[in-house]
Amino acid sequence: MGGSSLPEFDPTIAADARIYDYLIGGKDHFAADREVASVLISLKRIVGRWQYPTVENRRFLERAVRYLLDAGIRQFIDVGCGMPTDRDNIHQIAHEIDPTTRVVYVDYDPVVFIHYRTLLHRNPYAKAIQADARRPKEILNHPDVTALIDFDRPVAVMLVALLHLIPDEDDPDGLVACFRDAIPSGSYLTITHMTSDGPPPESLEPFVRAFDKVRESMTLRTRDRIREFFTNLDLVDPGLVDGADWHPDVDHAPPSTWLAAGMGRKP
Repeated sequence: MGGSSLPEFDPTIAADARIYDYLIGGKDHFAADREVASVLISLKRIVGRWQYPTVENRRFLERAVRYLLDAGIRQFIDVGCGMPTDRDNIHQIAHEIDPTTRVVYVDYDPVVFIHYRTLLHRNPYAKAIQADARRPKEILNHPDVTALIDFDRPVAVMLVALLHLIPDEDDPDGLVACFRDAIPSGSYLTITHMTSDGPPPESLEPFVRAFDKVRESMTLRTRDRIREFFTNLDLVDPGLVDGADWHPDVDHAPPSTWLAAGMGRKP
């Protein structure tokens, strides 16, 4: 993600959140974002079904939230939340089940923050904060978080499509450990991560290189490496699998092989 300060709004620099929004059919993106997306589209013959991981990820998120609600979770912290969609954001899914479910969205992108703040206007059970995932203690101690989230009760921390944007030098393991240590027994950690040991090997370099002009770099990791993020947690069945294969819908599409997904419960 580069640097430690919150980014300023600059529509001339492509941002992962806005590229993702474009690829799932959203409307909150700029020319620089669409330019990178066009490069990715041009790689389709090499990369395979490159575009599908964005949709695969979004559908996994929706299923994961419903699973957590069925498990009795009524508090969510979505770190690196990305742009809101027209429907089926976490608070919207949750509030259909329990209108008092508490949700905090976290992103360091100022455009994402503004969109969520507008969407959540006058919603007493959902808030958005602008903060950097690489400084998890600042998130956990943020007054809007501590006012809404009770850390004596189970919490679901969502790190969905985030950690592949955190290079090793920014200590993704420390980031995960900080959240894992802060949540009580019975809480859950949910992760999706772009992986290097599923797609065709010849597709990896051009895919990563396409992010050279993006504010956030792309770090692909093996599934064994991704599994390490669940240290000291009990992996929910079926474990770390392709995103499309995690508690799939009846009509689910086949996996892209690019996206690893899993959920761990703190014993």
